[in-house]
Amino acid sequence: MSTPNERPAVPSPDGRSSRLVAVVAGTLVGVAGGMVGTAILGGSTLEGVLLGAIYGLVFGWMFGESCSSPGAGLIWGLAYTFLLWMVFAATVLPWVRGGHQATAMLDSAREHFPSLVGYLLCGGMPLGIVLGFLGIVRPRPDRPKFSWGRALVVGGLSGVVAGWVFEMWMSEGNFFPLLGRLMERHSHIAGVSVHFLVAIVIGVMFGLLFQRDLFSYGSSMGWGLGFGIFWWFLGPLTILDLAEGRPLDWSVEHASGMFGTLVGHIWYGLIVGVVYATLDRLWVRLMVESDPIKREAEGPGVYTFRSLGWGAAGGLVGGAVSSPIMVATGVVSKIAGLDTELPLLKGLVLYMLASAVIGMTFGLLFRREGRDLGRGICWGWLFGLIWWYVGPMTLLPLLRTGEADWRPEAASALLPSLIGHLLYGGATALTFLLLERRYARWLLQDPRNVAREQRRSRPEGTAAPALWFFALGLGVLLPILLG
Repeated sequence: MSTPNERPAVPSPDGRSSRLVAVVAGTLVGVAGGMVGTAILGGSTLEGVLLGAIYGLVFGWMFGESCSSPGAGLIWGLAYTFLLWMVFAATVLPWVRGGHQATAMLDSAREHFPSLVGYLLCGGMPLGIVLGFLGIVRPRPDRPKFSWGRALVVGGLSGVVAGWVFEMWMSEGNFFPLLGRLMERHSHIAGVSVHFLVAIVIGVMFGLLFQRDLFSYGSSMGWGLGFGIFWWFLGPLTILDLAEGRPLDWSVEHASGMFGTLVGHIWYGLIVGVVYATLDRLWVRLMVESDPIKREAEGPGVYTFRSLGWGAAGGLVGGAVSSPIMVATGVVSKIAGLDTELPLLKGLVLYMLASAVIGMTFGLLFRREGRDLGRGICWGWLFGLIWWYVGPMTLLPLLRTGEADWRPEAASALLPSLIGHLLYGGATALTFLLLERRYARWLLQDPRNVAREQRRSRPEGTAAPALWFFALGLGVLLPILLG
């Protein structure tokens, strides 16, 4: 969540030297990452070093200025290496082998799933973090302020609360998504203690990395989603094997068997994002916004009711756009439960009502996030993806059967409805933003409101585009690859 005196970051005045430093650092980190990657995955060390050097050089040249902090650098690095893997594993290699069909691309992507993990952990993570630390050193007069106390306290408390939610929810089934099978080797008390310790560490890291990038509840959930996916690659697929003294297993078969922990990490990231946004806003109100002279154009309740209304209208439009897919996939007829098949008209009425209610949550979570329609729709797609994991993957089976079904087979069966959720999110966001724009034009007629609205809106130059690509891409692709 942004502080009131934050302003958009501007490029450093010494752009050439900073780019040169980023290129050199990126090349060196790429060489080291290539060596580590080939040592884990096998293959030619020389080839790995050359590819790592090229990847690092290009990343430093293209994204060095964008890595303004370790958190922003991490997201840019993950998105960059994910794009490289998509281009080569899912496109170039099948084409070279003579396979142009979608099945050939999917088979190639599954075959090269270990290299995806290697790209992310040996390439994107170190590249982004190292260049992000260099970005802190670069002089930026308008750099957003960073508070260590705020990051540590708010992040730690967020980890504790999220860990408590999961301890209460998941311990009954002996399922700890942060620690996986490591918990089976300890007593319950020791396991819960380690669980909370890991939860606090993840929460603190979330605050330290992303404090400057979080501007609303919605963006906090988005970063929590991306961070949860990243931690699934880093934790269950890597750190836990090393902690148990087992050889690393990055195969698609092993990852498919741990699909449930992926959904668990996504849920944990969403909870951390919501709790962090709540506590961070409280921190800002108590510790930062201390000027009693500042006044709002309208009371916060008025704007909240406006956002609820715009979100409901957007949800109705989104429901209308996505309803053909939901009808075709049987979601509408089964919306009341697995054992109840409703007539089409009744099902559509219930579906539209649910769409309006869910649209209200978009209005509350993502207001002021979209500076233009294009970026707003990207947040809408992310909102739709979040609701696919929250709704059909978790809450609906929980309400119907009493258990959440996080098996890869269940995710595969729900893939058609994922398209409907993405369409719903995009249409909801577009409608909401069109309505919000009319209000903003009226509000900004008073020049006293301009600076305040600019402070509350997402500035230029954040890592949001990288987050959209990484979280949306892997959030959609992983159920397909592992299902």
